[in-house]
Amino acid sequence: MSIPYAEVIGDPIAQSKSPAIHNFWLGRLGLEAEYRACHVRPDELADYLAARRAEPAWRGCNVTMPHKQAVMPLLDRVEPPADAIGAVNTIYRASDRSLTGTNTDAAGFLEPLAADLAQTHYFRMARILGTGGAARAIISALAGRGFTLVVAGRDPAKARALLEELAPTGEHHAINLTHFADPTDFAFGDRKQCLDLVINASSLGMQGQPQLAFDWSHAPPGSIAYDIVTAPLDTAFLQGARAAGHRTIDGLSMLIGQAAAAFGRFFGQAAPREHDGDLRELLTR
Repeated sequence: MSIPYAEVIGDPIAQSKSPAIHNFWLGRLGLEAEYRACHVRPDELADYLAARRAEPAWRGCNVTMPHKQAVMPLLDRVEPPADAIGAVNTIYRASDRSLTGTNTDAAGFLEPLAADLAQTHYFRMARILGTGGAARAIISALAGRGFTLVVAGRDPAKARALLEELAPTGEHHAINLTHFADPTDFAFGDRKQCLDLVINASSLGMQGQPQLAFDWSHAPPGSIAYDIVTAPLDTAFLQGARAAGHRTIDGLSMLIGQAAAAFGRFFGQAAPREHDGDLRELLTR
């Protein structure tokens, strides 16, 4: 009998770090199971799910671009928070072979911010740079935690549409990404009781992609810079933030956090997070 397995699907998929993360945890727990990567093109998505649904060893899959929204109508149910976010990044199979879609991106994104979010603030603002699939989860997560959002994209109309869909209450703002490219002399004043985030939720700055043009004069003192890009891990965006005196969070934080939430769905045990240091070393070799 085949050993249990889960996998990640996408197009392309070779760059995914998910197999390394899940197989590291499986090894530390001594579980007889494995995690794979499977290249699935858009026109193959329905056939892929039909085949896996009937395969006894398959426990589910993570879903990466470009399938996070396209997969939703192919599932038996979509549970919170994926239904609100409008994107699925994890599919798991129940004992009756039904397929449920969920989203662990929001939980993974929020995980490294837990200590900050536990505090009381006079005001919370997040500048979210990007309007793609990851931005959907981030907008939804932060709107539910008292943030005023500024979403910046190449197409401000798309940014506005995301806010109207995912954060319909509150005085949020949609602007052009180029707004942040040039310096500003805006005086921010006292931000001691405020929580300010600046988030690169786009692929800009990733290997093979243009750099994200962001001038750090747009970030209030004491801001937290968060980049979801994982290759390279120390992006120019994060380097600029540190040079301006800001705290930084890299893309592995969200990646590991969202993977841990999915791992329990697939393999029935919690990921051994006490080994995060060793995992990070493995992923950055």
